Amino acid sequence: MTIAGENTEKQILEAARDVFIKKGFEGARMQQIADQAGINKALLHYYFRSKEKMFDAVFSEVAANLFPAMKQVIEAELGIKEKITFFIKIYLTVLDENPFIPAFVINTLNTNPDRFLKHIKKSGMNPMILQKQIDEEASLGLIRIVKAEHLLVNIIAMCVFPFVARPIVQNIFNLSDSGYNTYLESRQKEITDFVLKSISI
Repeated sequence: MTIAGENTEKQILEAARDVFIKKGFEGARMQQIADQAGINKALLHYYFRSKEKMFDAVFSEVAANLFPAMKQVIEAELGIKEKITFFIKIYLTVLDENPFIPAFVINTLNTNPDRFLKHIKKSGMNPMILQKQIDEEASLGLIRIVKAEHLLVNIIAMCVFPFVARPIVQNIFNLSDSGYNTYLESRQKEITDFVLKSISI
């Protein structure tokens, strides 16, 4: 494919991502995506023959940014506290570099959860690996026993909320854009300290 072709495809995917975030999979229309990309519908169909193929391409981009790094940390030969520290750092970095991800995922879960779950299964990520490690370290008296499903949901919720609710948080605490960026930078330490304290003996 030529450079021009690559640029057109990237342009289409960026437009599709924006429309999927706003409208969800079911509400999105090919014409809306073509208009957002600034191309005609025929050219859109040349690159992506269906809305399903376009959605899969957009979601693959999201998955490529998120799942491999999370899977690598979960399976790493590290203590549970080190894993938590790295998991939070990587997760926040991905969200900071791709702030559209939370809105995209939430909209997809609300409109087409099966499509989202299919991609998670394809990633091969098995968070229950953590439960075995938690049980082992708890039996040694290194941490208190917790459920992996609660631990991961707590971490993800604390990381995602400031991105999803930025206008609310920014308004409540009267933060400028630069002030909010500073606030986001401080979240890594705050979340890490909070979670590590929650599993400490």
